[in-house]
Amino acid sequence: MARGDRRQGSGSREGTPTGPAHRAAPAAPTAPASLSGSGARPRGHAVSAGDRSGAPAQGGAATRGERARYWQPAGLPGVDLLHAHYVRKSFSRHTHESFVFAAITEGVEAFHYGSDLVHAGPGQIALVNPDTPHTGHAGVPEGWTYRTIYPDAELIRSIAAETIALRGGVGFTDPVVDDPYAAQLVIGVHRAAEEGNALAADSLLRLVTARMLRSHGGRVTPLAPLAAGARDAARARAVLQERMADPPTLEQLATELGTSPFALLRAFRAAYGMPPHTWLTDARVRRARRLLDAGTPPADAAVAVGFTDQPHLNRHFTRSVGVPPGAYQRARGAR
Repeated sequence: MARGDRRQGSGSREGTPTGPAHRAAPAAPTAPASLSGSGARPRGHAVSAGDRSGAPAQGGAATRGERARYWQPAGLPGVDLLHAHYVRKSFSRHTHESFVFAAITEGVEAFHYGSDLVHAGPGQIALVNPDTPHTGHAGVPEGWTYRTIYPDAELIRSIAAETIALRGGVGFTDPVVDDPYAAQLVIGVHRAAEEGNALAADSLLRLVTARMLRSHGGRVTPLAPLAAGARDAARARAVLQERMADPPTLEQLATELGTSPFALLRAFRAAYGMPPHTWLTDARVRRARRLLDAGTPPADAAVAVGFTDQPHLNRHFTRSVGVPPGAYQRARGAR
Protein backbone atom coordinates (compact mmCIF):
# COMPACT_ATOMS: atom_id res chain seq x y z
CA MET A 1 0.00 0.00 0.00
CA ALA A 2 1.22 3.51 -0.75
CA ARG A 3 2.27 5.62 2.17
CA GLY A 4 -0.38 7.81 3.72
CA ASP A 5 -3.41 5.96 2.35
CA ARG A 6 -6.19 4.31 4.32
CA ARG A 7 -8.01 1.05 4.44
CA GLN A 8 -11.42 0.83 5.96
CA GLY A 9 -11.82 -1.64 8.77
CA SER A 10 -13.93 -2.35 11.77
CA GLY A 11 -13.59 0.27 14.43
CA SER A 12 -15.39 2.65 16.68
CA ARG A 13 -16.72 6.13 16.68
CA GLU A 14 -13.99 8.48 17.86
CA GLY A 15 -14.16 11.79 19.65
CA THR A 16 -11.44 13.29 17.45
CA PRO A 17 -11.88 14.44 13.86
CA THR A 18 -10.33 12.59 10.96
CA GLY A 19 -9.71 13.80 7.44
CA PRO A 20 -8.74 12.47 4.03
CA ALA A 21 -5.43 10.67 3.79
CA HIS A 22 -2.56 12.11 1.79
CA ARG A 23 -0.77 10.81 -1.26
CA ALA A 24 2.59 9.17 -0.90
CA ALA A 25 5.41 11.66 -0.48
CA PRO A 26 8.90 11.50 -1.97
CA ALA A 27 11.80 10.88 0.34
CA ALA A 28 12.37 13.79 2.69
CA PRO A 29 14.95 16.32 1.45
CA THR A 30 18.20 16.97 3.23
CA ALA A 31 17.58 19.11 6.30
CA PRO A 32 18.66 22.73 5.99
CA ALA A 33 21.58 23.66 8.18
CA SER A 34 19.37 25.73 10.46
CA LEU A 35 17.36 22.62 11.27
CA SER A 36 19.97 19.92 11.48
CA GLY A 37 22.69 21.88 13.21
CA SER A 38 26.21 21.33 11.95
CA GLY A 39 25.25 18.20 10.03
CA ALA A 40 27.43 16.06 12.29
CA ARG A 41 26.24 12.73 13.54
CA PRO A 42 24.21 13.18 16.75
CA ARG A 43 26.20 12.38 19.86
CA GLY A 44 25.35 9.14 21.65
CA HIS A 45 23.90 7.45 18.57
CA ALA A 46 25.28 4.80 16.27
CA VAL A 47 24.27 4.87 12.63
CA SER A 48 22.97 1.67 11.09
CA ALA A 49 22.98 0.86 7.40
CA GLY A 50 20.26 2.70 5.55
CA ASP A 51 19.32 4.98 8.46
CA ARG A 52 19.94 8.55 7.37
CA SER A 53 18.97 10.00 10.73
CA GLY A 54 21.02 7.75 13.03
CA ALA A 55 19.58 4.83 14.95
CA PRO A 56 19.34 5.04 18.72
CA ALA A 57 21.99 3.14 20.60
CA GLN A 58 21.60 4.09 24.24
CA GLY A 59 19.10 4.87 26.98
CA GLY A 60 16.55 2.37 25.68
CA ALA A 61 16.06 -1.22 24.66
CA ALA A 62 17.32 -3.48 21.87
CA THR A 63 15.73 -6.72 20.68
CA ARG A 64 16.86 -8.56 17.54
CA GLY A 65 18.06 -5.44 15.78
CA GLU A 66 15.33 -3.23 17.19
CA ARG A 67 16.56 -0.15 19.03
CA ALA A 68 14.74 2.44 21.06
CA ARG A 69 15.64 5.40 23.21
CA TYR A 70 12.95 7.15 25.25
CA TRP A 71 13.87 10.20 27.28
CA GLN A 72 12.79 13.54 28.68
CA PRO A 73 15.17 16.25 27.46
CA ALA A 74 16.45 18.90 29.86
CA GLY A 75 14.93 22.30 29.28
CA LEU A 76 11.73 20.98 27.67
CA PRO A 77 9.24 20.39 30.47
CA GLY A 78 6.18 18.44 29.45
CA VAL A 79 7.90 16.91 26.41
CA ASP A 80 9.14 13.34 25.94
CA LEU A 81 11.14 12.03 22.97
CA LEU A 82 11.39 8.59 21.40
CA HIS A 83 13.93 7.62 18.72
CA ALA A 84 13.43 4.04 17.60
CA HIS A 85 13.85 1.44 14.89
CA TYR A 86 11.31 -1.38 14.98
CA VAL A 87 10.82 -4.41 12.74
CA ARG A 88 8.79 -7.00 14.63
CA LYS A 89 7.42 -4.55 17.17
CA SER A 90 3.64 -4.36 17.42
CA PHE A 91 1.97 -1.74 19.58
CA SER A 92 -1.30 -2.88 21.08
CA ARG A 93 -4.31 -0.56 20.99
CA HIS A 94 -3.54 2.19 23.48
CA THR A 95 -3.84 5.92 24.13
CA HIS A 96 -1.62 8.78 25.27
CA GLU A 97 -2.35 11.66 27.57
CA SER A 98 -0.12 13.80 25.34
CA PHE A 99 -0.13 14.52 21.62
CA VAL A 100 2.11 12.43 19.32
CA PHE A 101 4.23 13.81 16.45
CA ALA A 102 6.11 10.92 14.79
CA ALA A 103 8.41 11.77 11.86
CA ILE A 104 9.22 8.65 9.85
CA THR A 105 12.82 8.62 8.60
CA GLU A 106 13.03 5.09 7.14
CA GLY A 107 10.57 2.39 6.16
CA VAL A 108 6.82 2.55 6.76
CA GLU A 109 4.73 2.48 9.92
CA ALA A 110 1.15 1.22 9.75
CA PHE A 111 -1.36 1.92 12.47
CA HIS A 112 -5.07 1.68 13.14
CA TYR A 113 -6.60 5.05 13.91
CA GLY A 114 -10.32 4.96 14.52
CA SER A 115 -11.85 2.79 11.82
CA ASP A 116 -8.96 3.21 9.38
CA LEU A 117 -5.61 1.55 8.76
CA VAL A 118 -3.16 4.28 7.73
CA HIS A 119 0.47 4.21 6.60
CA ALA A 120 3.24 6.79 7.09
CA GLY A 121 6.64 6.84 5.42
CA PRO A 122 9.65 9.15 5.00
CA GLY A 123 8.70 12.81 4.76
CA GLN A 124 5.45 12.21 6.59
CA ILE A 125 4.36 12.71 10.19
CA ALA A 126 1.94 10.51 12.11
CA LEU A 127 -0.24 12.67 14.35
CA VAL A 128 -2.25 11.29 17.26
CA ASN A 129 -4.50 13.37 19.50
CA PRO A 130 -4.67 12.72 23.27
CA ASP A 131 -6.89 9.86 24.45
CA THR A 132 -7.30 8.52 20.90
CA PRO A 133 -6.99 4.71 20.59
CA HIS A 134 -4.42 3.60 18.03
CA THR A 135 -2.00 0.76 17.29
CA GLY A 136 1.33 0.52 15.46
CA HIS A 137 3.33 -2.01 13.45
CA ALA A 138 5.68 -2.27 10.48
CA GLY A 139 4.12 -1.54 7.12
CA VAL A 140 7.03 -3.10 5.19
CA PRO A 141 9.26 -6.10 5.97
CA GLU A 142 12.26 -3.94 6.90
CA GLY A 143 10.25 -2.11 9.57
CA TRP A 144 10.44 1.60 10.28
CA THR A 145 12.58 4.20 12.00
CA TYR A 146 11.09 7.32 13.50
CA ARG A 147 11.69 10.26 15.77
CA THR A 148 8.69 10.99 17.96
CA ILE A 149 7.74 13.95 20.12
CA TYR A 150 5.17 13.60 22.91
CA PRO A 151 4.20 17.20 23.80
CA ASP A 152 1.90 17.88 26.73
CA ALA A 153 -1.65 18.72 25.68
CA GLU A 154 -1.59 22.02 27.56
CA LEU A 155 1.51 23.11 25.62
CA ILE A 156 -0.24 22.47 22.31
CA ARG A 157 -3.33 24.33 23.46
CA SER A 158 -1.24 27.35 24.46
CA ILE A 159 0.52 27.40 21.07
CA ALA A 160 -2.87 27.10 19.30
CA ALA A 161 -4.26 30.02 21.29
CA GLU A 162 -1.27 32.16 20.37
CA THR A 163 -0.87 31.25 16.71
CA ILE A 164 -4.32 30.39 15.29
CA ALA A 165 -6.58 31.94 17.95
CA LEU A 166 -8.15 28.59 18.86
CA ARG A 167 -8.88 27.89 22.50
CA GLY A 168 -10.17 24.87 24.34
CA GLY A 169 -10.35 21.49 22.63
CA VAL A 170 -7.75 21.64 19.86
CA GLY A 171 -6.53 18.68 17.82
CA PHE A 172 -5.33 17.53 14.42
CA THR A 173 -7.73 16.53 11.67
CA ASP A 174 -5.50 14.02 9.86
CA PRO A 175 -3.54 11.09 11.28
CA VAL A 176 -0.87 11.33 8.56
CA VAL A 177 0.57 14.64 7.34
CA ASP A 178 2.56 14.73 4.09
CA ASP A 179 5.03 17.53 4.88
CA PRO A 180 8.78 16.78 4.48
CA TYR A 181 9.76 20.19 5.84
CA ALA A 182 7.73 19.68 9.03
CA ALA A 183 9.29 16.22 9.36
CA GLN A 184 12.72 17.83 9.26
CA LEU A 185 11.62 20.22 12.00
CA VAL A 186 10.73 17.23 14.20
CA ILE A 187 14.15 15.73 13.50
CA GLY A 188 15.66 19.11 14.34
CA VAL A 189 13.97 19.09 17.76
CA HIS A 190 15.60 15.72 18.48
CA ARG A 191 19.05 16.74 17.33
CA ALA A 192 18.95 19.99 19.28
CA ALA A 193 17.88 18.09 22.41
CA GLU A 194 20.65 15.54 21.90
CA GLU A 195 23.18 18.37 21.74
CA GLY A 196 21.78 19.97 24.89
CA ASN A 197 20.52 23.03 23.00
CA ALA A 198 17.21 23.61 24.79
CA LEU A 199 16.66 27.00 23.13
CA ALA A 200 16.81 25.51 19.64
CA ALA A 201 14.75 22.46 20.61
CA ASP A 202 12.00 24.62 22.15
CA SER A 203 12.01 27.01 19.18
CA LEU A 204 11.77 24.23 16.59
CA LEU A 205 9.03 22.46 18.57
CA ARG A 206 6.92 25.62 18.54
CA LEU A 207 7.60 26.18 14.84
CA VAL A 208 6.54 22.68 13.80
CA THR A 209 3.49 22.76 16.07
CA ALA A 210 2.34 26.11 14.67
CA ARG A 211 2.92 24.90 11.11
CA MET A 212 0.83 21.75 11.58
CA LEU A 213 -1.91 23.55 13.50
CA ARG A 214 -2.31 26.04 10.66
CA SER A 215 -2.52 23.34 7.99
CA HIS A 216 -4.11 20.43 9.83
CA GLY A 217 -5.41 21.74 13.13
CA GLY A 218 -8.96 22.29 14.24
CA ARG A 219 -11.32 22.35 17.14
CA VAL A 220 -12.13 18.96 18.61
CA THR A 221 -15.82 18.81 19.35
CA PRO A 222 -16.77 16.19 21.93
CA LEU A 223 -19.19 13.63 20.63
CA ALA A 224 -22.79 14.00 21.70
CA PRO A 225 -23.68 11.35 24.28
CA LEU A 226 -24.95 8.18 22.68
CA ALA A 227 -28.60 7.58 23.48
CA ALA A 228 -28.23 3.96 24.56
CA GLY A 229 -25.58 2.80 26.97
CA ALA A 230 -23.43 5.95 27.19
CA ARG A 231 -24.17 6.45 30.86
CA ASP A 232 -23.47 2.78 31.61
CA ALA A 233 -20.14 3.01 29.75
CA ALA A 234 -19.09 6.06 31.74
CA ARG A 235 -20.08 4.43 35.02
CA ALA A 236 -18.22 1.24 34.05
CA ARG A 237 -15.07 3.25 33.30
CA ALA A 238 -15.31 4.96 36.69
CA VAL A 239 -15.61 1.60 38.43
CA LEU A 240 -12.60 0.18 36.59
CA GLN A 241 -10.58 3.30 37.36
CA GLU A 242 -11.41 3.06 41.05
CA ARG A 243 -10.93 -0.70 41.33
CA MET A 244 -8.02 -1.02 38.94
CA ALA A 245 -6.00 -3.39 41.14
CA ASP A 246 -8.96 -5.75 41.69
CA PRO A 247 -11.52 -5.22 38.93
CA PRO A 248 -14.83 -7.06 38.58
CA THR A 249 -15.58 -9.46 35.75
CA LEU A 250 -17.66 -8.20 32.84
CA GLU A 251 -20.70 -10.05 34.18
CA GLN A 252 -20.22 -8.63 37.67
CA LEU A 253 -19.75 -5.15 36.28
CA ALA A 254 -22.88 -5.40 34.13
CA THR A 255 -24.90 -6.69 37.08
CA GLU A 256 -23.74 -3.79 39.25
CA LEU A 257 -24.84 -1.35 36.56
CA GLY A 258 -28.14 -3.07 35.85
CA THR A 259 -27.41 -4.01 32.25
CA SER A 260 -26.29 -7.10 30.32
CA PRO A 261 -22.67 -8.03 29.55
CA PHE A 262 -23.09 -7.76 25.77
CA ALA A 263 -24.94 -4.45 26.00
CA LEU A 264 -22.20 -3.05 28.22
CA LEU A 265 -19.48 -4.38 25.91
CA ARG A 266 -21.06 -2.69 22.88
CA ALA A 267 -21.64 0.58 24.71
CA PHE A 268 -18.12 0.70 26.12
CA ARG A 269 -16.49 0.03 22.77
CA ALA A 270 -18.65 2.68 21.10
CA ALA A 271 -17.77 5.26 23.75
CA TYR A 272 -14.04 4.60 24.21
CA GLY A 273 -12.88 2.80 21.08
CA MET A 274 -11.92 -0.43 22.84
CA PRO A 275 -13.50 -3.09 25.07
CA PRO A 276 -13.31 -2.74 28.87
CA HIS A 277 -10.42 -5.16 29.36
CA THR A 278 -8.26 -3.37 26.77
CA TRP A 279 -9.12 0.00 28.29
CA LEU A 280 -8.16 -1.33 31.73
CA THR A 281 -4.74 -2.49 30.52
CA ASP A 282 -4.14 0.88 28.90
CA ALA A 283 -5.21 2.70 32.08
CA ARG A 284 -2.89 0.52 34.16
CA VAL A 285 0.06 1.39 31.92
CA ARG A 286 -0.74 5.09 32.14
CA ARG A 287 -0.95 4.96 35.93
CA ALA A 288 2.26 2.90 36.08
CA ARG A 289 4.02 5.64 34.09
CA ARG A 290 3.02 8.22 36.68
CA LEU A 291 4.28 5.95 39.47
CA LEU A 292 7.57 5.39 37.65
CA ASP A 293 7.93 9.14 37.16
CA ALA A 294 7.54 9.54 40.92
CA GLY A 295 10.36 7.04 41.53
CA THR A 296 8.34 3.91 42.36
CA PRO A 297 10.31 0.74 41.51
CA PRO A 298 8.81 -1.13 38.53
CA ALA A 299 7.99 -4.22 40.62
CA ASP A 300 6.02 -2.12 43.12
CA ALA A 301 4.32 -0.15 40.35
CA ALA A 302 3.22 -3.41 38.72
CA VAL A 303 1.43 -4.60 41.85
CA ALA A 304 -0.02 -1.18 42.62
CA VAL A 305 -1.85 -0.96 39.28
CA GLY A 306 -3.07 -4.57 39.25
CA PHE A 307 -0.55 -6.48 37.14
CA THR A 308 0.38 -9.86 38.57
CA ASP A 309 4.13 -9.15 38.60
CA GLN A 310 6.84 -7.07 36.94
CA PRO A 311 7.14 -9.28 33.81
CA HIS A 312 3.40 -8.74 33.28
CA LEU A 313 3.95 -4.97 33.50
CA ASN A 314 7.04 -5.20 31.28
CA ARG A 315 5.09 -6.93 28.51
CA HIS A 316 2.18 -4.49 28.41
CA PHE A 317 4.27 -1.39 29.09
CA THR A 318 6.62 -2.17 26.21
CA ARG A 319 3.69 -2.83 23.87
CA SER A 320 2.27 0.63 24.64
CA VAL A 321 5.30 2.86 25.34
CA GLY A 322 7.94 1.20 23.17
CA VAL A 323 10.55 0.55 25.88
CA PRO A 324 10.50 -1.49 29.14
CA PRO A 325 9.53 0.33 32.37
CA GLY A 326 13.06 0.18 33.80
CA ALA A 327 14.57 1.80 30.71
CA TYR A 328 11.78 4.38 30.67
CA GLN A 329 12.40 5.29 34.32
CA ARG A 330 16.17 5.53 33.90
CA ALA A 331 15.89 7.68 30.78
CA ARG A 332 13.56 10.13 32.52
CA GLY A 333 15.91 10.40 35.49
CA ALA A 334 13.37 9.14 38.05
CA ARG A 335 14.78 7.35 41.07
